[in-house]
Amino acid sequence: MTHPAALPPDHPDAGETFKHAARGTAPQVVLVRHGETEWSLDGRHTGRTDIPLTARGEEQAAAVGRVLAGRRFGLVLSSPRRRAVDTAAIVGYPDAETDADLVEWDYGAYEGLTSPQISEAYGDDWNLWRDGVQPTPEGVGEQAADLLRRNQAIIRRAHLTLNRGEDVLLFSHGHYLRTLAATWIGAPISTGEYLVLDTAALCVLGFEHGNQVLRQWNRSPWQEQQQR
Repeated sequence: MTHPAALPPDHPDAGETFKHAARGTAPQVVLVRHGETEWSLDGRHTGRTDIPLTARGEEQAAAVGRVLAGRRFGLVLSSPRRRAVDTAAIVGYPDAETDADLVEWDYGAYEGLTSPQISEAYGDDWNLWRDGVQPTPEGVGEQAADLLRRNQAIIRRAHLTLNRGEDVLLFSHGHYLRTLAATWIGAPISTGEYLVLDTAALCVLGFEHGNQVLRQWNRSPWQEQQQR
């Protein structure tokens, strides 16, 4: 699958990491977090709630599209949530296949709340990565083991394409992609706490000396565009 709006490899928007891979280089998994939403702007935990992108979120997605233009992918998957599907469409992949394993962490009763609100309601100094989602009568949510199972399924699916020497493109969510990156490098889910990921950011998972590694993290094409 080829992005429809190809840029020449030497175009300034292409970026060194995202130019066409030279023959013989290892395939990669490119991750894209969805663009800004009203809830992400407010710091509210947005798991299963289906909300649209803001106007700026759409601009952020368009900036990603300019960077990925011309890049070939053997597999393009998206979370079925509107904010991810719309990001994929704006980037140039309106027909991206949806996979429910790419949805955001299910926050249970914490859905729609900010971290301070959760700490006030359910315990001081709450931290998602350390404390997880505690089951309540209002909702169970997901634990680290649930995320690990989903990550392993996505990675197995990605490897089917990577083993053919083709790249993979995934559109998903902030906390989920942070857990996926941790699983990719063989680290605990809690490692995601240290992998900050902005809206509409690009990341690259790849290989080096036989190891699965993080090749690039939290690149924001939109912020780069604003700084020009």
